[in-house]
Amino acid sequence: MPLDGKYEPSPEKWVRDQVELYESSGGTEGTTLRNTGLPVVVVTSRGARSGTLRKNPVMRVEHDGRYAAVASRGGAPTHPTWYYNLVANPHIELQDGPTRSDMNARQLSGDERVRWWERAVAAFPNYADYQRNTDREIPVFLLEPLDQD
Repeated sequence: MPLDGKYEPSPEKWVRDQVELYESSGGTEGTTLRNTGLPVVVVTSRGARSGTLRKNPVMRVEHDGRYAAVASRGGAPTHPTWYYNLVANPHIELQDGPTRSDMNARQLSGDERVRWWERAVAAFPNYADYQRNTDREIPVFLLEPLDQD
C-alpha cells in the first residue's frame, strides 16, 4: 500500500531539485546523481519525528529486484536524517525510473552487509573512500518488495 500523507521537501536544494525533476518526468529525467551519469532511485520514507513524507535520491544498487540504500552522508561522522526514518518506519516507497514499488527497509549486518557493501562499492566506488573517512560503520539497508517473504 503506497505511503500517504503530507510531503515535506528536503531543506537541501539539490535534493529538492533532483526529486522534483525525477518525479515530474515520470522517472525519465533526473535519474542520475547531479547529472554525473551515476544512476539513482528515489526513496520515500516517513519522518521519524515529524511523520511527514520525505524523499531522497540514493545511489541505484540493485540485485534480483532488491536494492541497497547506503547511509553514507559522504563519509560524515553522523548518519543522514533518512537513516533514522528507515529505522523508525521501514515501510518505504522506491521509484526506479518510471516504476514505483512498496518496499521494506532492513538494516544489514554480518556477511549479508558485506555482500551488499561490495555491490554498493562496485556501483559507486566513492563509498570506499567515505568509509575510510569516518569512524562509524556506514549503514546499509536492504530494500525488499513488501510481497516477498
